[in-house]
Amino acid sequence: MEQHGMEHFHMIQDAALVLVLVMTLGYLMAMRVSGRKFKRWPRHRLFLWVLGLLTAASALAGPLGDAAHENFVAHMYGHLLLGMLAPIFLVYSKPMTLLLRALPAGDARLISRALNSAYGKFITNPFVASILNIGGLYLIYMTDLYVWMHESMLLFIIIHLHVFLAGYLFTISLIYVDVTSHRYAYWYRALALIAALGFHKALSKLIYQSPPPTVPTAEGRTGAMVMYYGGDVVDLILIIILCYHWYKKETPAQGTENKNTKMAKT
Repeated sequence: MEQHGMEHFHMIQDAALVLVLVMTLGYLMAMRVSGRKFKRWPRHRLFLWVLGLLTAASALAGPLGDAAHENFVAHMYGHLLLGMLAPIFLVYSKPMTLLLRALPAGDARLISRALNSAYGKFITNPFVASILNIGGLYLIYMTDLYVWMHESMLLFIIIHLHVFLAGYLFTISLIYVDVTSHRYAYWYRALALIAALGFHKALSKLIYQSPPPTVPTAEGRTGAMVMYYGGDVVDLILIIILCYHWYKKETPAQGTENKNTKMAKT
């Protein structure tokens, strides 16, 4: 790799680490402001926030980030961390809920209106979020974008930002633990997850058959296997979470129904 390109890459790494620090400090400040108006914000949410940020940053900075710029297998591990695992941690830190609690009432209402706008409801539709997430990956790996992003610092930033944001959007469209603009039925979200899982597997098989240009065949096939089986692990986490929430919702209703039936018999 050219020295000029490596200098740009190290700048991106430094910026990622600074961003982690800034966003952690911002979260701490929001916790403090929120604590003045509401009950104390749980500390484990802060832990999840930092864990999510570090997980995402590890795809760009540190040993994995260094290797990912040269090695497709390392790149694919970074893809799983940046676009799939980190969003789960961040969603459970409930950043939007904390933000709305910390902001003045007027600003919080503006954000609420934006979340509940037609556009907000559209992009948080699980199927739309799936297309933005998985469709973006098809464009990266089935075109020359993977090659181009290693030649352009701006494109490199845009693509990695998209992978992260699309992964986060997909996660919040399935798991309702934070503020959400519209709640879709569990069966609807389950179908979206199954479809996304299927297309993710199909993409990994396509990569196995034909890795991106400049990627050695053996390296590309190993990276595709990481995407296939590693994606299964993260998808299993999402499936467990979704099914658990579904179970929690249905069980109380069944318990109440059984209780009412027993009372009627007596």
